[in-house]
Amino acid sequence: MSKTPISKAGWLAMRAELEELIEVERPRVVDEVAFAAAQGDRSENAEYIYGKRRLREIDRQWRYLSRRLESVVVVDTLPDQLDEVRFGATIQMTTGPKTLVLTLVGEDEIDPAKGRISLQSPLGKAVLGKKTGEVAEVTTPKGVVAWTIESVTYG
Repeated sequence: MSKTPISKAGWLAMRAELEELIEVERPRVVDEVAFAAAQGDRSENAEYIYGKRRLREIDRQWRYLSRRLESVVVVDTLPDQLDEVRFGATIQMTTGPKTLVLTLVGEDEIDPAKGRISLQSPLGKAVLGKKTGEVAEVTTPKGVVAWTIESVTYG
């Protein structure tokens, strides 16, 4: 199984979320459930029922994050050629009058609203390995769009 790339900041954020679940959120909810259980009839106790549901959600997220952290590899080195699009690159591209600025990230860090797209997306695959001045062609529902790489930066 190949490992998914992730930035150091992305890995730290994922690790912090896991630690928050384990050290803060789960103990707090366990205390709430224990208090609700002590109130008596559990079958009609909304706090108890909600608390147990929340514990299942926390445990599910805990398992998910633990597996994801095992299946990623932190990439925090710069490529040999800084004008070539690789993981972590922020690229400025143009097509006609339209300009787009995107950062290539792993699947755990995708945020289209912030211009963070996956290496595995159609646009990510099209620009990967391209250099400043080269053209990347992307097939869209409206046809093929040619994007010119204007700049590539890292960091």
